Amino acid sequence: MEYCKIVGEGDIFLLFFEIILIFFITLYFNKYAFKQHNFNNMNIRLFLSMAFLAIILAGCSTPKDITYMQNAETLPPEVLKATAKINDPVIMSGDLLQISVSATNPELVKFFNKTEMVATGSTNNSDNPMFYYLVDNKGNIDFPILGKIYVAGKTQSAVEAEITNLIYPRYLAEKPCVEVRFQNFQVFTMGEVNRPGLIKSTNGRVTILEAISQSGDLTIHGRRDNVLVIHTNSDGSREVQRVNLTDKNLLISPVYNLRQNDVVYVEPNATKKRSSWAIPPAWQWGTSILSISLSIATFVVTVTK
Repeated sequence: MEYCKIVGEGDIFLLFFEIILIFFITLYFNKYAFKQHNFNNMNIRLFLSMAFLAIILAGCSTPKDITYMQNAETLPPEVLKATAKINDPVIMSGDLLQISVSATNPELVKFFNKTEMVATGSTNNSDNPMFYYLVDNKGNIDFPILGKIYVAGKTQSAVEAEITNLIYPRYLAEKPCVEVRFQNFQVFTMGEVNRPGLIKSTNGRVTILEAISQSGDLTIHGRRDNVLVIHTNSDGSREVQRVNLTDKNLLISPVYNLRQNDVVYVEPNATKKRSSWAIPPAWQWGTSILSISLSIATFVVTVTK
């Protein structure tokens, strides 16, 4: 199946030159008419047929692969089951954490909760950064009573277990419940998506499909077979990976579940790149001068005949 696309500005430019080229080819095959200046004898039908063919070829093309995860239903169930386990996100410098400590007697653990340690009169607002823990550049948080705790490179569950062991049984006879949550788990989308920008998550989980969906999906000009994903590791180093959204193996790809601060970039396809093509200023001057020179030469030849 084929479909006709709307010809972009770059395609119109190429189409113009195709038609000019066809015109001169037609003249070449009609040398007699050209030499006798008898353009009525020229095979106009041939010229029109070739020009029409050029328009068809420029305006129509085979469809691009725009369907996500093609033939995903053919993936074996055991393969999908093997990827069911989701790894906990890793804490990094700059993360904002909400850490709550609870027990059957709230009075026993209130001094381990930052909300109880803020100044009297502060509003209990969930957006107030005073209630959260900022992971500093050295990877530490400053926890009430316990002091500095190194958390960078550790998962939520690992930090929960560590804080629990630091509190119990040294400070409490009852084992507390510790919960760690991300407050600024975020990824970024850019390029050929309808709404590029920041995607936030309250549960520390964002898949690449969720990020694309919240960005309004890819534009028709976005390449679906070569999406760039940039990871930032807990030590500040970066990794670059590419993923094919049309491939069914996306569902079992390690890139499917994005990490904290990942950047998803969708590059433009060939049609979009051609439409943004522009003639360099030097070429514009050159073509203008050439056009004027040809006009003068034509005028001189016509007058001197």
